[in-house]
Amino acid sequence: MLDDTLLDDPAALRRADRDRALLALAGAGARVRTALRQAEAAGLDRLRPDGRPRAVLVAGHGSALTAAEMLSALAGTASLVTPLPPTEAAAPRADRAGAPPALTAGLGWQLPGWAGPLDLLVISSADGGEQGLVGLAEQAYARGCAIVVTAPPGSALAEAALQVRALPLPFVASVAPEDLAPVPAAEPDLPPEDPAALWSHLTPLLALAQKIGLTQLPYDALPAVADLLDATAVRCRPDAAAYTNPAKGLAARLAGTVPLLWAEGPIAGAAVARFAAQLADRAGRPALAGPLPQVLTAHRGMFTGQLGGGADPDDFFRDRVEEPDPLHLQVLLLRHAPGAAGTAEDGQDGQDGPAEVPEDDPGPRGFGVTRAHRLAAAHDVRLTEYASARPDALHALADLVALTDFAAVYLGLAAAQS
Repeated sequence: MLDDTLLDDPAALRRADRDRALLALAGAGARVRTALRQAEAAGLDRLRPDGRPRAVLVAGHGSALTAAEMLSALAGTASLVTPLPPTEAAAPRADRAGAPPALTAGLGWQLPGWAGPLDLLVISSADGGEQGLVGLAEQAYARGCAIVVTAPPGSALAEAALQVRALPLPFVASVAPEDLAPVPAAEPDLPPEDPAALWSHLTPLLALAQKIGLTQLPYDALPAVADLLDATAVRCRPDAAAYTNPAKGLAARLAGTVPLLWAEGPIAGAAVARFAAQLADRAGRPALAGPLPQVLTAHRGMFTGQLGGGADPDDFFRDRVEEPDPLHLQVLLLRHAPGAAGTAEDGQDGQDGPAEVPEDDPGPRGFGVTRAHRLAAAHDVRLTEYASARPDALHALADLVALTDFAAVYLGLAAAQS
């Protein structure tokens, strides 16, 4: 059982946050600005593309692939954006210092057989030491693909980018405090990912997509994302009380539950996929994510099984000392609803982040959302709905991701202290 009073103890949160995840998320806006500035300095602003590529393939692992999925959601069906996950793994070799290498150093990637001169390959890495990505760049060069590489300057991948005539873009790493001691990992070759690394992958990718006409984003869309992330960091700061901090409130609501993360539309779909990954990585919690209306049939059995609302959590005869609190389902429904009435309560117009939509909201809802509410109500399962009313799809995506990223970290920190 989560002691939610820990969420209102900034000192306890600071002690639990040994790898400074909250600080990394607070600096996400600054990383977007730095990535934009460094991408322009690297030559992205001088790029003069000759038409749009047939397909954009995005290779990497972790949040690099999440960035690819988000680009696909923003580009829509008019463009083919294909994430390229690793297809094989070999035992990585230890470095000269004898330090245990990360599993990612031995991963391998393979270009699809159809990739060729009409296609663009984007390789993105926070480490830059993956030999599999170096080999992938060489494959793409031999096939005649255009290549863009985002990697830390001076890394093996950044050096390989010059050899294959790729456009090299720098990866902006988090700036760790000087007093930050290394945190021993339970699995040294599987270290947790920097929670804000997503924005260092996504920013140059979106700037490139704007340049080649893959997306129809406003010219100032990316700088505005940085401002939005800064505003979210202020609202979700550790010393903000739980009743005013939406991320703490969401974390407390998910504690002791099995979350079902549902989404209406591709923008919210990318956000729930990211949230599920962050809950696993940062909070150690499993969650099932998917889009409406597919989840209504895919998750139906969860409502009629043991995790549904049939069991009474206030059973008078339950031993509250020896028996743990029973797990129950919690549905979190995310939506992008530009101008939705339910997000404008209390004078809000969607500019203060996603708003919780009340059950009796009179605003328009699709049939899938209405059916989701009916399914949850029929089985006494709590459904919480958040909607972003921002008109721009990228800003709505950043809205939803920023809130849920903070919520995943808070849930993990409070659970660790409990």
